[in-house]
Amino acid sequence: MSFNLATILRESALSAPDKPMLLFGPARLTYRQVDELSGQVAAGLRAAGLRRGDTVALQLPNVPQFVLAYFGALKAGLTLVPLNPLLKAPEVAYHLSDSGARLLVTFDAFADEAVKGAAEAGDVRVYVVSSPGAPADALPADAAPFDELVAAGAGADPADVEQMSPDDTAVIIYTSGTTGRPKGAELTHFQAYTTASVAAETFAYRDDDVAMAVLPLFHVFGLSSVMNCAVRAAATLVLVPRFEVGAVLDAMEQHRVTVFCGVPTMYVALMHADLTGRDVSALRVCVSGGASIPGEVIKGFEAAYGATVLEGYGLSETCAIATFNRSAEERRVLSIGKRMWGCEVRVVDPDDRELPPGPDHVGEIVLRGHNVMKGYLGRPEATAEAMRGGWFHTGDLGYRDEDGFFFIVDRKKDLVIRGGFNVYPREIEEVLHAHPAVLEAAVVGRPDERLGEEVVAYVSLKPGASAEPAEVVAFCKERLAAYKYPREVLVIDELPKGPSGKVLKTELRNR
Repeated sequence: MSFNLATILRESALSAPDKPMLLFGPARLTYRQVDELSGQVAAGLRAAGLRRGDTVALQLPNVPQFVLAYFGALKAGLTLVPLNPLLKAPEVAYHLSDSGARLLVTFDAFADEAVKGAAEAGDVRVYVVSSPGAPADALPADAAPFDELVAAGAGADPADVEQMSPDDTAVIIYTSGTTGRPKGAELTHFQAYTTASVAAETFAYRDDDVAMAVLPLFHVFGLSSVMNCAVRAAATLVLVPRFEVGAVLDAMEQHRVTVFCGVPTMYVALMHADLTGRDVSALRVCVSGGASIPGEVIKGFEAAYGATVLEGYGLSETCAIATFNRSAEERRVLSIGKRMWGCEVRVVDPDDRELPPGPDHVGEIVLRGHNVMKGYLGRPEATAEAMRGGWFHTGDLGYRDEDGFFFIVDRKKDLVIRGGFNVYPREIEEVLHAHPAVLEAAVVGRPDERLGEEVVAYVSLKPGASAEPAEVVAFCKERLAAYKYPREVLVIDELPKGPSGKVLKTELRNR
């Protein structure tokens, strides 16, 4: 048996060749055009000396060239490593060296750091995507224009797709590295195809949908649940390079966006946006992931936009999927939903024994199925530890109810143990979001000589709102048990966030 993930593009191009696939500002590319151009990229990569199994790194924002390079590399039988464009030279060098990448495609705004990193890694060629209107001589000396790679494959047959084994690695997604240097999770051709197919079917993707890609495509959520899903369903994809409320709303209106995927901080920002004179009525379904979304945010966003927010759960190691709330009629707010097709989900105690249902039986969520990674690249010991007993151990704490809905309580590392009591930050964050002045909230633990840890809350306030820390503490004290409420509230302008918009609790703990 042979299979290549690029089949999702080929099949959609064959069934709907003239349909718009990518919308980016004034640019419009059909499925036929993307299929042909990605075929040229594949031929250009082969002409550059890359062969089946070699690795290519993509360090691009959400621009059309990301999609062309992604499917071009897949067609050529190469393994993709998506990288954050904001990485500095030493970080670029680490990822290139660890993955064994032979070629890097980057963006002109980040090319200097990319070239330095490639030089440090050694024997890595760099191609640069230029911003519209950028001068031709603006590239670093040791880099070539991406357009040369495309031109080198002129006339290539888009159907010339390398036949791969379903278990060959298609994409390597690097984890955040909060407990050490980032590890590369190997996602196979079959895994990436199946997860995209299952996800698209689960929330009823239609071929007339217009999906927005504002989540970064170098992140597994944007790559799998947004781009791969849309291409699998032959839908249209609107590319937005970075999350800005005005730009997102403009794109929603202009392109009549029907599907929006985001992280909770995006929903918070959109919920408080001024929609006067805006028409966002085409929006039919929204997906939230990456972190737990507060119930107050779901309620506020749905009231403003008239679209259902469905929360799901997944990780880099599971190609972004595991559980999902399937519809407005079936969902349970604050739940991450039921297991998805082909995914087994359990809650286990420290000895890996399955726990019974109920909120009194909190344990670690473990997974197995088609969605689980092949392993961590070059790290057999880390793979064995994560896959104990054949189940992937997520590090997330939760429980399931009698009806099969799962609830995340918190990350193991975010759990605060105060005076011997387990305190789950998410529960406190739900209360903080109910405060009329609070825009965003994050709860962490800080060391305490007497209690082991003390509960600390960081909050940012809504525009024009005011609240004294003591007032917020009192608000929580009225609504939470004595051992749970935060003894300290710190008001800051904005919570620190990572590239996907997820709140960086590690940074808050380090303050």
